[in-house]
Amino acid sequence: MTIKVIRGNPTPEELAAALAVVRARAAAAASVPSGAPGPRDSWADPARIAADRLPQPGPTTWSRTYWPG
Repeated sequence: MTIKVIRGNPTPEELAAALAVVRARAAAAASVPSGAPGPRDSWADPARIAADRLPQPGPTTWSRTYWPG
């Protein structure tokens, strides 16, 4: 694995922190069996929007289709 710094002058501690994050993400991705779905991001989960109320018809209904109350 090679990491190249494009801009800036990071300290050795900053490089170590970045490498630790990259390695942890790679290890997590490698531990998931092939064909298994990855973890679902709660922000992208449609249930987050519709969990508390059903859509009601009206002139402002379109504004509530994505952003919660």
